[in-house]
Amino acid sequence: MKRQGSYRMMMVWLGVVVAILMGGGGTAKADFTFGTPTNMGPTINSPQHEGTCFISGDGLEFYFSSVSIWEGGLGNWDIWVSRRADKREGWGIPTNLGPPVNSSQIDFVGSLSHDGLEMYLHSTRTGGHGKTDLYVSSRPSKDAAWTAPVNLGATFNTSSWEEKPVISSDDLELFFLSNRAGVSGGCDIYVSTRLSRSDPWGPPTNLGPTVNSSKDDILIYLSPDGLRSLLVSDRPGGFGGYDTWMSSRPSKDLPWTTPLNLGRPLNTAYADGACSVSPDGLLLYLDDWSAPRPGGFGGSDLWQVPIIPIVDFNGDGLVEIGDLVMLIE
Repeated sequence: MKRQGSYRMMMVWLGVVVAILMGGGGTAKADFTFGTPTNMGPTINSPQHEGTCFISGDGLEFYFSSVSIWEGGLGNWDIWVSRRADKREGWGIPTNLGPPVNSSQIDFVGSLSHDGLEMYLHSTRTGGHGKTDLYVSSRPSKDAAWTAPVNLGATFNTSSWEEKPVISSDDLELFFLSNRAGVSGGCDIYVSTRLSRSDPWGPPTNLGPTVNSSKDDILIYLSPDGLRSLLVSDRPGGFGGYDTWMSSRPSKDLPWTTPLNLGRPLNTAYADGACSVSPDGLLLYLDDWSAPRPGGFGGSDLWQVPIIPIVDFNGDGLVEIGDLVMLIE
C-alpha cells in the first residue's frame, strides 16, 4: 500500500509537471485542481499567530511554529507538534516541544528527514553565527524526545539570515533561504549537497536567476523524488503578496526550471504560502502569515487545501469518484 501511495503521489506531481511543460505561460494549467482552502480550526490555530508547518512522512505528526497563548509556550515563536494515531483521525491538542528544542528566542520548524528522526529548524537563539541560523535536532526513535539542536556551522550560517531548511528524502540535499551578500533580491534559495549521510555538507550554492528573482524566494517543499519543488515568492506575476509557485527538474543533475504560479483558487490577494504536502499528495498545507485571510482565528493561521487530481486511474475513460477512491486507497 505504501508503494501504491507513493506512485499515486508521483502521478499527481506528474500531472503538474506535464501541465507546466504544456502551459506555455506564467501560470500552471494542470490535470488537477485545488479545492477551497479551509482553516485548520481552533485545535491548531490560536488567537495569536501560527506559521510554517511540516507533516511527517507517516502522516501522524504535524509540526508548526506559533506565538500562542497555550500552556507550555516559552514566550516567543516556538515549535509545537500535534499527533494522531491514524491518518483518518483529526489532529490532537498541540504540545510544545519545550527546552532544549525551543529557546527564549525565535524557533521555527523547517522540515523532517524522511525517517522522522531528524528535524531541521532555524532559530535566533544565542550562540549562533548571525541573525538567524540553521540547526538540526535528532531523536533515536519516534517515541523519544528531541535532542538539543546543533548549529549547522559556518558551512551554512553567516552573519546574515539563514532560514527555512528543507532536507531531501535521501538526506543528500539541504535547501534553505538566505539574504547573504550576492543574493538576487530580498532572499534567495541555496542548496548544499553531500555524497552520503556520513559525508560533510559541501559549500552552499545559489540556485541562480532561473529560480531566484529580485524579490523574496523561499523553497518550502521538495517532492519525494527530489524533482519537483514548491516555492513561496512575492515576485512579479502573482496574484498579490506572496504566492505559491512550482519548479521542476528532469533529474537531480540538471537545473531547475523557471517557477510557474499555481494560480487560483490556491493563490489569492492574501498571503498564500504553502508549507507542506501530505504524504499521499492529497492535501497542501499553507500559512497566511504576511496577509491573513478572512475567517481566521486571530493573527496568521494554518490552512489546508485539497489537491484533486483529474486522472483516470481506473481506465474507464471517465474521471469520476471511483478514480478519487483509487487514489486514496
